[in-house]
Amino acid sequence: MKRITILGSTGSIGTQTLDVVRKNREDFEVVALTAGNNVELMVKQMEEFQPSVVVMKDEEKAEQLEVLLRDKKVEYDGQILYGMEGFICASTLPEVDIVVAAMVGMIGLRPVMRAIEAGKDIALANKETLVTAGHIIMPLAEKYGVKILPVDSEHSAIFQCLNGEKRSQIETIFLTASGGPFRKSTKEELEHVTVQQALAHPNWSMGKKITTDSATMINKGLEIIEAKWLFGVDLEQIHVLVQPQSIIHSMVGFCDGSVMAQLGTPDMRLPIQYALYYPDRMYLDDTRLDFEKIMQIHFEKPNTDVLRGIPLAVEASRRGGSMPTVMNAANEYAVAKFLREDIKFLQIYDMIEFAMKSHTPVENPDLDEILMVEQETYKRLEKWSTASK
Repeated sequence: MKRITILGSTGSIGTQTLDVVRKNREDFEVVALTAGNNVELMVKQMEEFQPSVVVMKDEEKAEQLEVLLRDKKVEYDGQILYGMEGFICASTLPEVDIVVAAMVGMIGLRPVMRAIEAGKDIALANKETLVTAGHIIMPLAEKYGVKILPVDSEHSAIFQCLNGEKRSQIETIFLTASGGPFRKSTKEELEHVTVQQALAHPNWSMGKKITTDSATMINKGLEIIEAKWLFGVDLEQIHVLVQPQSIIHSMVGFCDGSVMAQLGTPDMRLPIQYALYYPDRMYLDDTRLDFEKIMQIHFEKPNTDVLRGIPLAVEASRRGGSMPTVMNAANEYAVAKFLREDIKFLQIYDMIEFAMKSHTPVENPDLDEILMVEQETYKRLEKWSTASK
């Protein structure tokens, strides 16, 4: 039996991880759950899975949780913690075997690093971990003999294609993308995009932040940086292909010209389950591909002139140091403003560009420097936004 901590249990990946656990009770024990603000869902998860430790974002939410437990007469005899110390506690509990890193944002960085230092395998769904700190995380995982098991569907696909293969023989990684809801849109059409339109992803069910990132194609840019660190390849070896049906989740081309692809229906439970059971595979009650009904699999080049997420992320990665942190933080800030309808869709790119142009990269930043650069980026953008009104 594997004992699990889920960092971000009330989000999209967290809830789907618990669905995998729910259907495989004999194989998993949920030891700890953490969340930000969703107190009501956490109560339901606590009642069902009875974790030993529960952590909320801050003291106020922890107190709300305790009140709601009493109001609903839910019996719970474990610990309720809060804040970063709580997140680190949950990720480093001695009895835990694997930590599912599903927190959105850079708040997940420190708990993941401490989990690695405690010898825990990481099922990684938090993009910011490798985007901003890949130069720290990958050597740390090697030092402590920890597995980094990708949960993103694309990186899981690549990971599966590389099973039994030599990384040195990779020629090309083909990172596929659905293209999002605006893959054929013009710049003029994107001037008037609403939040509802941006959140209407054609294939995948994800949280609002990641769905918006998919619409801007920033998501794919972040995945390029992740793939560079996860698989030890150069940026020039990673090519993005739009595959609108989301049947091929990614491919790997090798030095002999052969290409391996991983195919499946667009269901995040598959990569989650693969990471939790690795190196084994288990039955999953998902719809199977019907190849007799699939008349063709279509590819397109990404529309990077209009959807500029990929070139912005690649530029940040090439400049290196703290620049990916600036790009990531600026995107988080801008997406949050877009979801509140404070800015227009295309202004997300403008904010990222402004933040990157305003920053002088710090080479090989440590964790404290990464977090400092993140806060500096937020402050710079807040000042710029105020001045622009």
